[in-house]
Amino acid sequence: MAPERTLREAHPTERAVGIEYYVSDADGIGGRLRESPEDFRVRELEAFDAEPLDAEPGSYPELVLRATLRDWDTNDFARRLSDALGISRERVSWAGTKDKRAVTTQLFTVRGIGADELPEIRGAEIEALGRSGRSLSFGDLAGNAFEIRVADAVEEAPDRVADAVRDLRAFAGDGEAPPDGEGDVLIEATVGVPNYFGQQRFGSRRPVTHLVGLAIARKDPREAVRLYAGNPAETEPDDTRAARDRVDAAFGVDEGSGSDDADRAAADGTGDGDWAACLEAIPGKLRFERSMVHRLADRGVDPDAPPDDEDWWHALEAVPSNLQRLFVNAAQSYCFNRVVSERLRRGLPFDRPVAGDVVCFADGDAPEELYAPDTDRLQRVDADRVDVVSRHCERGRAFVTAPLVGTETELGDGEPGEIERAVLDDAGIEPADFALPGEFDSKGTRRAVLLRTDLDVTFEGGDPRFAFALPSGSYATVLLREFTKRGPLDL
Repeated sequence: MAPERTLREAHPTERAVGIEYYVSDADGIGGRLRESPEDFRVRELEAFDAEPLDAEPGSYPELVLRATLRDWDTNDFARRLSDALGISRERVSWAGTKDKRAVTTQLFTVRGIGADELPEIRGAEIEALGRSGRSLSFGDLAGNAFEIRVADAVEEAPDRVADAVRDLRAFAGDGEAPPDGEGDVLIEATVGVPNYFGQQRFGSRRPVTHLVGLAIARKDPREAVRLYAGNPAETEPDDTRAARDRVDAAFGVDEGSGSDDADRAAADGTGDGDWAACLEAIPGKLRFERSMVHRLADRGVDPDAPPDDEDWWHALEAVPSNLQRLFVNAAQSYCFNRVVSERLRRGLPFDRPVAGDVVCFADGDAPEELYAPDTDRLQRVDADRVDVVSRHCERGRAFVTAPLVGTETELGDGEPGEIERAVLDDAGIEPADFALPGEFDSKGTRRAVLLRTDLDVTFEGGDPRFAFALPSGSYATVLLREFTKRGPLDL
């Protein structure tokens, strides 16, 4: 067993979603992200080919667009675009969802329209690229290139950035010293951090999606509905908190009998079941919560109905299918974060395997600037092959993985497998639990534990600007947190 390490502890908000530590012990530079949208630029690294614009629409019904959006949430822009075109929102597709407070460049496909029909939309530059026979999906995004300025960093930021890069370069297994800065370039180095799922995955102000997902995996849809529609957070507005308190009263809440993953109250079925009163209390802005409670009211569900009763599943399925999947994905992500944190605490390497690890190989079709894993190509590492596979990892040809647990997930052996099983046991779930109804079902997969990138840092007026590229599914904030050392809500 590897020796346990003393590490710098993460912010409490992060620890609630399984992010327990920092890799770098360097002091933070502080600062803020997204002081203006131009401070956070994201450009998709595309993996999607289009036919010419004059291709036959009958064979190629999808118009392919590249849009540069300023201060637009991806979902909101898709809704605005479909409204302007007078079509269903379901005819607009994209490969990756981006944050609002940013300048983002990404692809969209729109079914059944021509380039001459495109509207003008405030804050959006839209270019028609061509046509396609299918709509965009998640697999059509190789990754994202970022340029991010941290505003109002501390005066000592240059030295602190350099100290952090030294730690992150060692963590990535890069023994090369960074070159001396030339001109405005402070640092060019290959760095690595744990490939955590960022706070956005779980909700920054109310991290609850993983708790809902864990309740679903435990076959407790009653508690899943209660956690989503009730369960107030201190960071929410007063009217929202009051509405969630009313929902908790309708369910009945047993204080202090929460699950092992959090010290929370849980539904106990002793509430008044006054769903009509809940609907009066829930503001219209909580439309998904209202949809769930509407279904309870329509069926007159007794709060004391069995936790896995079909009526609770019916209420849970009131939300869109993508949110249903997100609940389960967030539970998987939370367990992954906890596995990664425990691996870090025990001092197991991230840049190379130990006996019992499962590795994946590199994606040979990924853009040159990405260190991209292909988790469809997995291999177990026994003691006899550790040295050989380590050399593959050193050359960027292989990556150590941890599970995103599902029905077909095979856990590791040795100490890595011991960690994986202990985390699942503590969460009260096992792979077979993800055989779930409808959109909640998940086969699972594995994910690289190390996030490696080539980082450039420049300074503008004393504030650092970070430039790097990450494979799809990885989070820029997971890298930046190592430099800022601030909580998610403080950025």
